[in-house]
Amino acid sequence: MTSPQKSIFQRPVWVLIFALTAAIAWGWAYPLIKLGFAEFEITPQMTGSKMLFAGIRFAISGIIILTIAKSVNRKFSVTKGVDWLYILVFSLMNTALHYAFFYIGLSHSQGARASILNSLGTFILVLLACMFFKSDKLTIKKIIGCVIGFAGVFALNFGNGDSGSFTMLGDGMIILNALCSAIAGLMTRGLGRRVDIFVGTGYSLTIGGVLLIIPSILIGGTLPNITINGIIILSLLIVISSLGFTLYNKLLSCNPVGKVAIFNSFIPVVGVITSCLCLGEPFYYNYIIAALLSAYGIYIINKSK
Repeated sequence: MTSPQKSIFQRPVWVLIFALTAAIAWGWAYPLIKLGFAEFEITPQMTGSKMLFAGIRFAISGIIILTIAKSVNRKFSVTKGVDWLYILVFSLMNTALHYAFFYIGLSHSQGARASILNSLGTFILVLLACMFFKSDKLTIKKIIGCVIGFAGVFALNFGNGDSGSFTMLGDGMIILNALCSAIAGLMTRGLGRRVDIFVGTGYSLTIGGVLLIIPSILIGGTLPNITINGIIILSLLIVISSLGFTLYNKLLSCNPVGKVAIFNSFIPVVGVITSCLCLGEPFYYNYIIAALLSAYGIYIINKSK
């Protein structure tokens, strides 16, 4: 008796391609967000405007995903009220709280530094997945890989003092963002059991975006200076969200969480390079050490026995 054919999202080569595509896309988000802030004239003190900028991005991304899902006849039905509650909580963790912390933190930190620090969420998710899912077993490789990955994060705080030091509004917010990302990653498989994963992703981005927009307006958030360049940057960020979350959530729903999540450690490598190139940020040697350690953590966890 032949075994059922694996989905394309479960085949190792395509898992690699799709996971790296999502990671590379998200790595570009770091400089684009800071460029967007500059273009729309959103200063670090304008919390409401940052939340509005994020809310518009994710609400439109969610609507795009739902429109595509509808056009290919994906199932939209959610039968139980408790399932809608799950989707709401997922939307809070995956989008609203996640990116409220992220946008605030990024505006108070260098893009390269934030991208590496954010990789903390990847290694937390790998370890938490071992606690909650039988398919994710804690192995020596995972322990070593996570230790190396954590070392990459700590490497940020050593060496040239000009590369930055810990601040609550900068690094603290990025760490809270990383924790929300890890929790949302754990919840993704449960989302797939309650609703079609593509539809669930669209719901979470749309609801999360609205949950960012409403309070941002209440506290006076605006986009002070709307330009063509600003709209182009926002459009690129919308594409990144639509592509990244669709691929990533689908992969998490049908593969061991640790095997997929660990590829997000490529995000800091892309984030460091793009931030230094696009934003003209200074490049410090501890960025190289941190990025290489994060990337090596992926290799350790995924290499063959």
